[in-house]
Amino acid sequence: MILGKYSLGIGDRFGRQGKAQLAALIRAKETGLDITPVWNKSHREHTIVGTEPADTRKEADEAVAACGWKAPYFVDADHIGLKNVDQFIESSDFFTLDVADFISRPADEKDIARFVTKRGKYVGTLEIPGIEMDLHVTQEQIRAIAAKYLFAVKQAGEIYRHIASAKGAENFITEVSMDETDRVQSPVDLLFILAAIADEGIPAATIAPKFIGRFNKGVDYVGDVSVFAREFEQDLAVVAFAVGEFGLPENLKLSIHSGSDKFSIYGPINKALKKFDAGLHLKTAGTTWLEELAGLALAGGEAFWFAKHVYLQAIERIDELCRPYASVVDIDRSRLPDPAEVHFWNRRRFVATLRHDQSCKDYNPSFRQLLHIAYKLAAEARQYYLDALRKYEAIIAPHVTANLYKRHIKPLFISPPSV
Repeated sequence: MILGKYSLGIGDRFGRQGKAQLAALIRAKETGLDITPVWNKSHREHTIVGTEPADTRKEADEAVAACGWKAPYFVDADHIGLKNVDQFIESSDFFTLDVADFISRPADEKDIARFVTKRGKYVGTLEIPGIEMDLHVTQEQIRAIAAKYLFAVKQAGEIYRHIASAKGAENFITEVSMDETDRVQSPVDLLFILAAIADEGIPAATIAPKFIGRFNKGVDYVGDVSVFAREFEQDLAVVAFAVGEFGLPENLKLSIHSGSDKFSIYGPINKALKKFDAGLHLKTAGTTWLEELAGLALAGGEAFWFAKHVYLQAIERIDELCRPYASVVDIDRSRLPDPAEVHFWNRRRFVATLRHDQSCKDYNPSFRQLLHIAYKLAAEARQYYLDALRKYEAIIAPHVTANLYKRHIKPLFISPPSV
């Protein structure tokens, strides 16, 4: 299986926005841009919402049939490991091998020594096309990288071979993910991580490193955009170099997780992709649920009451909600609106506070982040919530489509925002 040059992880917490999301990719196709949809949902999300991997496959297949989509599409077993991969084998054809928890675990010393010897040719000054400055590599540096990442890559190899034995190596796409960690990976780190992936025989189509800066859920990038832009270009150069140097798949590309709403870096990403003629996989997920919540608020009546109720509950259970997402949220609790005040908000105020519009004086990123991770509360009222989504689909769906196309696809792949 081959993943297209540009692909989008269109996560959907409750599995009801497949057609609305696909409509955004159809709009892109009408402009001449091909983007492969990848429905992604993790074991954690399935557990919280009370769904099964087969439900994600069902959503994707039904959306594709309803919209007449004729191009390839995939269903991603997102952030899986050996402990839970078997649940996804039948329904998925894209597997995100999450080995971040294994970073820095000690590999066998013989394996480290073998890796250092094999890659010893890169010691010294290394020229990589697309990177203006030469990289300087030492044997000690290679050893340190191997000590930090080799065990994790070998774990990825185990997961890959387990899936391949069940599905056949030609029947799925593989991504290696190391993003959910505090350890930023430099371009040199990435080079030798890719060497290790090649040594393990993993035909990775995408690699998700930990980029510099913070990628908090549902809000803009936090960090120096110019530094990110420089390192992103270097990473693109490293990926292109590694493909030829290590025999990795020609379509190997970078993957950005928690990629939704990172508006300030979409321009530099767009520019870099064009400069290197490179592909990209970008994962979105929780912003679909936020568009649902905003749509319910706009509907008024009981639907608006429910949206406000989610926030009132979220304030009471904030520690519980934040715990699974500690590394990807940064909520300033002093900026969260008083629940008593929110109780009397009108629809306009609620939506303006939630929607990611930095020009709006009411927009509150802490409010948005809290609701981003509060989908568990809607899951606890599952039938009511699903009935509401069905009832107000005509209000919600256009916002889901517009959010994906205008705010994500267009600035990333078509015309970058003006700076």
